[in-house]
Amino acid sequence: ALQKQRRLPRFGSFLGIVMDEHIAHMRVLGYRYRTEEQRLLRFDRFLQYHPELAGLTLTELVEHWSQEEPSPYHLFEARRTGRVVSKAMHRIDPRVPVLSIGDGVARAARQQQRSPYLYTDDEIQRILQAALLYPSPKAPWRPVTLFTMLVLAYCAGLRGGEVARLVLGDVDLREQTLEIRETKFFKRRRLPLAPGVMTVLQHYLDMREQAGTPTNPESPLFWSPQRNCGYTVGGIRLVLTDVLRRANIKPAHGAVGPRVHDLRHTMVGHRMRDWYKSGINPQSRLPYLATYLGHKDIRSTLVYLNITPELLQEAGERFRRNGAAALQTKDGVL
Repeated sequence: ALQKQRRLPRFGSFLGIVMDEHIAHMRVLGYRYRTEEQRLLRFDRFLQYHPELAGLTLTELVEHWSQEEPSPYHLFEARRTGRVVSKAMHRIDPRVPVLSIGDGVARAARQQQRSPYLYTDDEIQRILQAALLYPSPKAPWRPVTLFTMLVLAYCAGLRGGEVARLVLGDVDLREQTLEIRETKFFKRRRLPLAPGVMTVLQHYLDMREQAGTPTNPESPLFWSPQRNCGYTVGGIRLVLTDVLRRANIKPAHGAVGPRVHDLRHTMVGHRMRDWYKSGINPQSRLPYLATYLGHKDIRSTLVYLNITPELLQEAGERFRRNGAAALQTKDGVL
């Protein structure tokens, strides 16, 4: 039991050197390779827990790993990881075959993935209220911290990693903008924020200064006095998920129900809805929305466009208004 609790070395399995060198090779080529690294680390931990499998082929190792969690998505993860490792081995020895993922495996995994959840306006209010009422006797300003995180995640459509990487120097109160650095697709962007969002941010900064936290521009924007450091991506996801549970929007247990990342999907859905209500053609605004979200092209933004009954109603009403004139006769009788 104590052995299982011991922290495993990084890439300490019999294939660890191959995987570690492959990651270094990909980063030399200019890839960040963070997600792939985490996937390879999970495979490495499995191999370290099962040293008796050392004599098996890579195909057999991947199949054993996929059987640990019998689900379409884990099978896809295992096969995809096996293909990456086989490519790394093939680069060293061309006689090593490159494994295939298999027909239909990726499609079955996509079908298993949860659809984005679009929060209603009432649910957004409940989430923000739950953040302000979050029990935190040892850190009285934590509720304001969580409230500000949620406001940025929803109103600015920020990813969890983008929230965690914000520093004080990224906030420009004079220009009312927020600088997003080290983001996905190697892009930086400067986001103009609504006056209400800036008011929330200013209130948080005032409380942050009163708490005696570091004020240098490189200091993490969201600071934890108890840990004397900034919030991590995992820490933000954990505490904000608890806020969703306290708002009675997410079940009390299990990885089911709405996610924190769904706030980003909701931001896009509500923006499309508001454009329709304002009589604006959303098609002409999509490139601006893609830039605001940090996407490299509009195709990435289309993933966030989800059809809802409310959006269909607004689109149908706009079509009715624009098409009514075409259905009228010369005398004005339909």
